[in-house]
Amino acid sequence: MTPFGALILTGGGSRRMGRDKADLDWGGARAVDRVADLARAVGAQPVMTVGTDLGLPWVPDPEPGAGPVGGLLAGVAALRALGVERALILAVDAPTLTTEDLAPLLAAEAPGAAYEDLPLPMVLMVSALPDGAEAGWPLRRLVERAGLLAVAVPAGAEARLRGANTPEERARLIQNPSSSLRGDHAG
Repeated sequence: MTPFGALILTGGGSRRMGRDKADLDWGGARAVDRVADLARAVGAQPVMTVGTDLGLPWVPDPEPGAGPVGGLLAGVAALRALGVERALILAVDAPTLTTEDLAPLLAAEAPGAAYEDLPLPMVLMVSALPDGAEAGWPLRRLVERAGLLAVAVPAGAEARLRGANTPEERARLIQNPSSSLRGDHAG
């Protein structure tokens, strides 16, 4: 398998959550730390956040508020500068993901993969970024134009993959035993 780095998108405004999703406590750890630990557990190196400084290696979002594609493009440029050719892109609001949730994406051949109807998480060959991609694009457009494989959502994984954008979604994920808050991220 081609070595890969990970980008954790943290630049959203967290308006529906009412507070910064990256700093929310999930089983004794900040969301951003849980997602970073998961990325390292599946072999990502380096692991960077994109958006704001959260105490981990990071890349600023050049156009805050313009949507996740701008941050993704900035993060991929940083990975490319480090010689990384493949990227695992994760959302900070999905801290209950498991290694099993990511396995089908990581196993996909070039140019990469995302789950059906869920643009994040995704695995993307850096060279697959479409020409002309820009900050305001919807993630789905980037996934489509990059030619990523659409993988079927594994049974029982949809809530973890969608993550938590509201306090209610967070409460449901915390209450759901399959959300894996044990700290091993293995599910």
